[in-house]
Formats: sequence, C-alpha cells, structure tokens
Amino acid sequence: MVRAGWRKLRWLEVGGEPLDFLGELERGAAEGLIDRPVWIGRKNGLALRLRLIAVKKPPEAAEASRRKARRDAQREGYTVSQGTLVSADWVILVTSLSREAYPAADVLALYRLRWRIELAFKRLKSIIGLKAPPGIDERSAKPYVLAHLLILLILEPLVREFEVSPRLVAAA
Repeated sequence: MVRAGWRKLRWLEVGGEPLDFLGELERGAAEGLIDRPVWIGRKNGLALRLRLIAVKKPPEAAEASRRKARRDAQREGYTVSQGTLVSADWVILVTSLSREAYPAADVLALYRLRWRIELAFKRLKSIIGLKAPPGIDERSAKPYVLAHLLILLILEPLVREFEVSPRLVAAA
C-alpha cells in the first residue's frame, strides 16, 4: 500500500485505456470514497493490476493541502494546475490488497497506522541523532544501529517526562 499522486502514475482502466483520473475524483466527490480496480502502466514490463482507494479529506485538511500546493508552486515559480488543486482534496492510495479480504475502511486504518509508525521513527531518530552508519561494512553498521536503539530504549521514558515538564505546564 502506497500513497500516490494523480500525476505520478500512468493510470489505466481495466481494459488498458487511459483512466480519466480527475474525472474519477469528481465522480467520487459526492460519496467521498473511491474503491475500484485500476491498472498502473510501467515503462518496462506489463501493467500492474492494483486497487485505487481514495478518500476525501476533511475541509480543513483539504484547504491546508491546497494552500501548500499554491505556496510550493509560487516558491518554485510555476502555476499550480487545476488538477493538483482537485487532487489536494483527497488521500489517494494504491494497494494490492484484495477488496474481499480488506474493505476500504481497513486499508485506510492500516495506512493511518503505517503513517503513525513512520512519524514515530522519524521522531525517535531525531532524539538519538541516528543518521547513516559510519561505513558500509555490516560489522560496523550493525553495532552502530544497535547502540543507537539501546540509547533510545534508555532515553524514551525520560523524553516523556521532559515533554510534561513543570515549566511547560506552568506556561500553558
């Protein structure tokens, strides 16, 4: 399961013809959910048969995404496309998980969990200063990562205490 952009992939209908992706988003706007099979074209090799799941964002989140798209376009010196603004209203996922085994609600819950795990790792890496190991040899890289994880296990309870420090509580 991956998050996808409306422009980044070659979206195809089940029969192989190009999918009107923005039209699909517009048709799904009333329900707020799209769950359908699609094909993703590849440069080398056969197209992949996958499943498109798109859910409409809450109005505040959608507006924040449109604002970010406009700001990025202005900073980079181009005009934001109407398609980008339309797709900013959606969380677009592509998965190989079957519809029968994983309803759309379950896939979305899995994606939220995956995202929370990624954010937790990012936070933990910043706490312990974990960057690339100091070499490519496994004999030095593995102890480096393990030592940082050990430091993390020792520091994590302390970090929670600092986050609710009396000075921060008094300031609030």
